[in-house]
Amino acid sequence: MSNSVIRRVVILGALAIMAIVIIQSYWVLRTWDIKEQEFNTAVNIALRNTALQLDSLKAQSSLPAYNLISQEASNYYVVNINDEINANLLEYYLKKNLEAAALRADFEYGIYDCYSKDMVYGNYIGYSKDQQDATVRRNDLPTYDDFEYYFGVRFPNRSSDLLGAMRLTITFTAILFLAILFFSYSIIVILRQKRLSEMQKDFINNMTHEFKTPISTIKISADVFLNNPLIQKDQRLHQYATIIKDQNQRLNNQVEKVLQLAKIERSSFKLKLEKISLHDLLNNIIESTSLQVSQQKGRLLTQLDAQSPMVEADKLHLTNILHNLLDNAIKYCQRFPEINIRTSDDARRVKLEVADRGIGISKEHQGRVFDKFYRVPTGNVHNVKGFGLGLFYIKNICHAHGWKLSLESEPEVGTTITILMNRVG
Repeated sequence: MSNSVIRRVVILGALAIMAIVIIQSYWVLRTWDIKEQEFNTAVNIALRNTALQLDSLKAQSSLPAYNLISQEASNYYVVNINDEINANLLEYYLKKNLEAAALRADFEYGIYDCYSKDMVYGNYIGYSKDQQDATVRRNDLPTYDDFEYYFGVRFPNRSSDLLGAMRLTITFTAILFLAILFFSYSIIVILRQKRLSEMQKDFINNMTHEFKTPISTIKISADVFLNNPLIQKDQRLHQYATIIKDQNQRLNNQVEKVLQLAKIERSSFKLKLEKISLHDLLNNIIESTSLQVSQQKGRLLTQLDAQSPMVEADKLHLTNILHNLLDNAIKYCQRFPEINIRTSDDARRVKLEVADRGIGISKEHQGRVFDKFYRVPTGNVHNVKGFGLGLFYIKNICHAHGWKLSLESEPEVGTTITILMNRVG
């Protein structure tokens, strides 16, 4: 994953988290306001009905025309009766009207004594079991100087009651914030893994660069040995020197492949496009590969039927692609390699097919064979060596050229890899 993609993911993720937090906070506060308004409305209706019922017992109404109920605090209300109050009837009507308004909330009330100018504590009405058993009375209801005859009602657990009414909203909010925390943690893990991946990539690149010097030294030394007349006369020493040169070349090819892949991933490589005859290039590669196939008692067949084989490509990378395809066909054979190379015309493209009768690839692994470092599992059998970079390299080079790459395979039958190249000329 490139740095720009990581940066976009982090920025978009942060913006999404901020938007979600803001929206959810708004709806929580909005829900709180609605519940608060519902509570106040229900309390006002219950207290008004209580005042009306108390007033209806009198011969003449004494209720004020306005300013009947005053809310002195978020949980404290005073009701202006404008006459003496019967404490027993007050408690009865309060419970009845509050329950009728669907408010089974704990409350306490007091009656103002205009002679002593104190609040005479009435009672604490609790609906929860703990509060019903409580016998402690509090005498801290505040007075209200604007009225002479009034009673006060306070809901001590108003905030907790509102939170209880919002239990579902709070639960979903908690779940949402847990999801946000998980998402944030995932972003942190991604950034950490990206940093570790870059460190690993830098280490591999530096290590492969360091290999270049000893590989070049070994190559020069092997050439000196092979050109020495004494070594050429000694068949055993000449064979050893040849093995050293061949294995050194193989090691150099692997190092070059790693370096090329590093350039591809950094997007720092540029294709050197030129017009190439695909048939001429294939003939040169087939000539060098047919000897290796014949030594393994295999067959290498060609069917070059393309009428216009000229393509625009980077010769070095196209050569590497063809070598990789043939190497895989040779390595993953069942007993003897059987390879068929075909070209044909396909609209405005040249179609190249490399088919073998090898061990094949099952469908469950076909979607991943082009991934970096991926190798088809073979259990404890490791008779075929490799890093899982060949097909990954082929896929990236084809993508850079704008070519279409496809694979068809069946276990124990063989594999066919097809590349559609842009024709020129």
